[in-house]
Amino acid sequence: MRLLVVEDEQKTGEYLQQGLSEAGFMVSLAHNGLDGHHLAMTEAFDLIILDVMLPDVDGWRILQSLRDAEKQTPVLFLTARDSIEDRVKGLELGADDYLVKPFAFAELLARVRTLLRRGSSPVQTDQLVVADLILDIPKRRAQRGGKKIQLSQKEFALLELLVRRQCEVLPRSLIASQVWDMNFDSDTNVIDVAIRRLRAKIDDDFSPKLIHTVRGMGYKLDMEDGDD
Repeated sequence: MRLLVVEDEQKTGEYLQQGLSEAGFMVSLAHNGLDGHHLAMTEAFDLIILDVMLPDVDGWRILQSLRDAEKQTPVLFLTARDSIEDRVKGLELGADDYLVKPFAFAELLARVRTLLRRGSSPVQTDQLVVADLILDIPKRRAQRGGKKIQLSQKEFALLELLVRRQCEVLPRSLIASQVWDMNFDSDTNVIDVAIRRLRAKIDDDFSPKLIHTVRGMGYKLDMEDGDD
């Protein structure tokens, strides 16, 4: 899942980016309100962690702009302002949660996961299609070029993740979190083995090749050639 952190304190922002990335999320970091507002308005995120006191455009205005644009991305305010009035203002503007600095990272992570679980899910379609690959989501079936592909439960979940995040480079940590519900262990090759097996079924007898390795970063599904 993609998170946006808007935090002007460099050390805090980098701390959050590293910790959330290690927890399996893809994290974009903006160090000021203008950059954060631009990213929030132009890219798709599953959650935004937003500081209130920013040097240019404050968090209140960013949140108001998002809600005026009918963007319902969950927003977690992260701020040193802990008055009841501030909390009420944030909630009335459409914030989903409010965490006061200083905070324990474990609490922030728990709140992030709670918001993601209860957040509105995008409209799901019954079929996902890339080139001649078709995934039937309700029936958990796949076919390519009209040929049925036999996939295990985990293989289907992995392929569905790649298709839904088409053209995105997915790090192994994110794949481990989303498909196996575990933290990524660099000593294990479970992700690489699963990708190889999936390639053998999805790509070996078909063209164009869809699953690509981006060396040093992870994997992506794309009709354009990758690193290999």
